[in-house]
Amino acid sequence: MESLSGAEFAPKTTYLNTASAGLLPARAVAAMKDTLDAAASGGGYIDAAFASVEQARTTYAGLVDLPVRRVAAGASVAVYAGLIATALPSGAEVLVAEGDFASLVNPFAVRGDLRLRIVPLAELAEAVRPETALVAVSAVQSADGRIADLDAIAAAAQAHGARTLVDTSQSTGWLPLRADAFDFTVCVAYKWLLCPRGVAFMTVPDDLGGLAPIFGGWVAGEHPWDSCYGPVTELAHSARRFDEAPGLLSYVAADHCLELVAEIGPETIGAHDRALADRFRAGLAVLGHTPVAAPGSTIVSVPGLGHAAGRLAEAEVHVAARAGNLRAAFHLYNTAADVDHLLEVLSGLPG
Repeated sequence: MESLSGAEFAPKTTYLNTASAGLLPARAVAAMKDTLDAAASGGGYIDAAFASVEQARTTYAGLVDLPVRRVAAGASVAVYAGLIATALPSGAEVLVAEGDFASLVNPFAVRGDLRLRIVPLAELAEAVRPETALVAVSAVQSADGRIADLDAIAAAAQAHGARTLVDTSQSTGWLPLRADAFDFTVCVAYKWLLCPRGVAFMTVPDDLGGLAPIFGGWVAGEHPWDSCYGPVTELAHSARRFDEAPGLLSYVAADHCLELVAEIGPETIGAHDRALADRFRAGLAVLGHTPVAAPGSTIVSVPGLGHAAGRLAEAEVHVAARAGNLRAAFHLYNTAADVDHLLEVLSGLPG
């Protein structure tokens, strides 16, 4: 089972930690270096960099099957979750999964006047009730790779008049998803979408979801370069009104990173990644280890082995320790040989 990525990547270690951060493709590194050179030499790069923001937005919209007008470009899930939190009335109930990622959950917790209800992931759909204003959940759990039953959650939310917010940071790039099935989605792009840190996207309904662009600066204007001074008199008519001022160097690279993911396709990437994860699960069984049940996930989390992450790193095998578990994550630049090497090193470690 070979890499899907050709000459785009040349890892010098066994890198199996995409759930923490993806590797940058060569085309993105080259574009970022060229832009750095232009910035250092006084060359013009600003206009081209802003064009990269728009191209990245367009490519992302295609990946989640939405019109580009419904995609906002920013830098973090927490900022966008906070934006949605500010739109909720005092006393509103927000339903979240136990152990979900803090950047999604904490913006609702710190409001203080919202009712945050936490239930096990498997019980999320059945826990939606008429009082629920919003269900916020990660499509794939960061800690252990479990995949949420998004169809059931969306149906339950619709039945009770609740809105939905899905964090796709651990899924977009390998797990095809139609963002239109949910009211809001958020995604950081430095994991499975292979971008540098500082790139994130939010998707909103056609009516923009009743959100106020409370952090909107000049880039939130319908005509940004005419919106630099004083109040913005005409907000963007699209989700661009929710843009954060972009980290231009990151977006220059992101344009090329997203292009690569779109060229190969999430379906092809997902099939490749899942095959590697299943190979690891089979090897773990031979070694006597049982991972967290997460069928179909590209993230494999092994209870009781979190302590091994440091020893693996010494052997230049890079995974993560999360919630006491060893977490391995498989992506398009990984091969069967990477999986086998991980298993070989694991087999040689003391228990």
